[in-house]
Parts: sequence; C-alpha cells; structure tokens
Amino acid sequence: MIPILVSNKIIDSIQGAGRYNADLTAGSLKIHESRIIADLLLRQTGEREWMHAIQTENVLQTRSPATAKRLARLLKNRLSLMTPDLWRFIRNGSMSLATQACLAAAVKHSALLGDFLDSVLREQYRLFAPDLSVRLWEGYISDCQNRDPKMSEWSESTIARLRSSVFQILAQGGYISNTRTRKLQTVHISEEITQHLLKQDEHYILRCIQVSP
Repeated sequence: MIPILVSNKIIDSIQGAGRYNADLTAGSLKIHESRIIADLLLRQTGEREWMHAIQTENVLQTRSPATAKRLARLLKNRLSLMTPDLWRFIRNGSMSLATQACLAAAVKHSALLGDFLDSVLREQYRLFAPDLSVRLWEGYISDCQNRDPKMSEWSESTIARLRSSVFQILAQGGYISNTRTRKLQTVHISEEITQHLLKQDEHYILRCIQVSP
C-alpha cells in the first residue's frame, strides 16, 4: 500500500465518524447543469416552480424524472453552501471561471474531494510526479477509512464510482490531462475566485484548489 501524507490540519479537523460521504457518486462538476441550478437559485425559485422546471420541463435534460431529481438535489445542496456571488460566476462566467466556481462548491460540499486535493494531489506535485496513479486513490481511501469508520460500510462499487467522479473532476479542473493518462498539469486559479474565497474566509477551499505549482 502506498502511504498517504495527510496534513495535521486535516487530521485535527476530523472529530469522529461522518467526515466523508458518498454524494460524489451522483456526478462530477456538471458545469452546464450547475449553470441552470445557479440560475434557479438566483431567481429564488419557489418549490412548486422548482419541481416543474426539474421534473416537468426537464431543464437538466436527464433520461428520467428520478435522475433529474437526484442530480438537482446534489447540485442544489452543493451550491447552497456558497454565496450568490459565486452562483453568478457559475451562471454568467466564462467556462474557465464557471468551472473553478463549481470546483470550489464541490470542495465545500465534499471533504473526500477536498482532502484528496489537499493531501494526495499536493504531494504528487511536490514530488514532480508525471501523472496521478490510480493506486494512490486506493491508499487514500484506506487512510480515510481509518479516520472515518462509517466508510467501511461502502461497497467496492461505490468506492470505484467515487474514484471515477473525483478523477473526472480533476480532469475538468485541469489538474490532469484526462481520466485515462492522468498526466499532471499546472492550474492557475483565477483572481476572481481567489479574492471571493478570501473574502468569505474559505481558506480550506482555497488551499485545496491551489495545489498546483
């Protein structure tokens, strides 16, 4: 097993079980869909209008009402943790700005993603590794299970889906070339996102996404 270096700040922030959840299996960054959800949030859409947009109009263009409801819930829960200013970055910003805003929200929503960026990916950049090995995910999950006993309830298929979602997010964020070769790449976080996160005292999020040299 490959040892994973986890910062003391991460360890100190874990208080009992429950830090990690499997919500990421429902989807990666979903930029296009996040723009739609951000618009609904900014328009302060009521519950009836929300359900009509998601399930009747199928604004997320999913294959079934159940999938639409599940995806909408994930993205709403994710974006609701952030401020309307960030929603505007997602709805109105360039693809690059919207992607980084969605990434920030995803890190806020998922410590599993954030800690992977902050510990595993950061260490690979420090070591000048050419790519991101799949085996690092296995070691990371094992390390997380030691800190969060509830993770032992996850099935192998759930862990595999989580890996797929996390690696898709890394590819969408530009940290790796794609999910097949996984070549590490340099990522520059925009000044708009940086200043927004600093203003909101979201130092953990900023540290997680600024792992690239």
